[in-house]
Amino acid sequence: MPSNEAAHAAGFQTRTIHAGHEADAFGAVSPPIYLTSTYAFESTADAAAVFSGESEKYVYGRQHNPTQALLERRLADLEGAEAGLVTGSGMGAISATLLTLLSAGDELIAHHTAYSTVGLLLADGLPRFGIRVRRVDFSDPRSLEQALSDKTKIVYFESPVNPTGEVLDIRALADIARRHGARVVVDSTFASPALQRPMDHGADLVVHSLTKYINGHGDLLGGVVLGDAATIHKIRKAGLRYLTGATLSPMLCFLVLRGLKTLTLRMRQHGESALKIAQMLAAHPAVEVVRYPFLADNPGHAIAQRQMKHGSGMLSFDLKSGEQGAIRMIDRLRLISRAISLGDTETLITHPGALIRANQQVEPGARLSEGVTMKLVRLSVGLEDVDDLIADLKQALEAL
Repeated sequence: MPSNEAAHAAGFQTRTIHAGHEADAFGAVSPPIYLTSTYAFESTADAAAVFSGESEKYVYGRQHNPTQALLERRLADLEGAEAGLVTGSGMGAISATLLTLLSAGDELIAHHTAYSTVGLLLADGLPRFGIRVRRVDFSDPRSLEQALSDKTKIVYFESPVNPTGEVLDIRALADIARRHGARVVVDSTFASPALQRPMDHGADLVVHSLTKYINGHGDLLGGVVLGDAATIHKIRKAGLRYLTGATLSPMLCFLVLRGLKTLTLRMRQHGESALKIAQMLAAHPAVEVVRYPFLADNPGHAIAQRQMKHGSGMLSFDLKSGEQGAIRMIDRLRLISRAISLGDTETLITHPGALIRANQQVEPGARLSEGVTMKLVRLSVGLEDVDDLIADLKQALEAL
């Protein structure tokens, strides 16, 4: 596209394909991949200008690369952020952000339910460095108001929440945090910027696992943090450069750029199929409860309608037959894959409780988050024909 102004004026789907890229000297429509680890300088003075910050030329692939820079510009444009920093995984983005912005004596307050590996970082990782972590129930924003102190620097949460699918009120939580001088970091992986832009609702920083919906094809790992330019620069100079070194390679940046081109189309289909499956499960006699924010009777339905365009492909449900019933049902599936990731073209199902319990043998600090029971099943609805997915689920539920 000819300019950033034009990129912002264009529609979202157009920007997933064009934002931040102009054809190079050869007229290439698809952006080139810069497979180099280092960059030459014209002179010693040229190098000095780069290291002093007077020049924005590239130095070394760990910190920046032209292919990486294009992906960062495009993601920032889609999220409504000033800048972005891509990393080697979603945990790389989260760790680089928190380790950059927090110091010994600071406090982080997080929602009591979160992705299990984030839970380990909050329970075992950050406290090792003198950072206090408190977990409270953000479903009632007043709980955050009561928990905040003058040491609170960051309020962290996911929305929708992994694995329950709970939707939290970003605007209400951000307004409370801002009054107390705390930054709000929202993990929006379950939604992607096609469905939700947390900064539009008051968040300061947004993180995504690029592994999931933004790439969408289950063939790479990546992460991103997006926000104001000054903060992203700080995270790049510290969190990426020497705290984690979690660089995303140029080839993987290119693959994420390719995945982005179909993000809107994929998210629409994920959501349409997930709603049909959620409705089927809600009516099934073996199912106790279904958690999908765009079901009319979901507790978070009003919030979801306010801050999301429509539902993603993520839902969870409890079975009346409990843990053993969940295991029997999952093991009977023929089309749906038993796998721990999400946001792929393939439909994936997992039993978080059983996996976390097994993981405790090697990770004693692993534990179930609040609201995650042994009868909960998480389903990531893919892009197969929805009738085939419903048939597979129904035949598996017959065992119960």
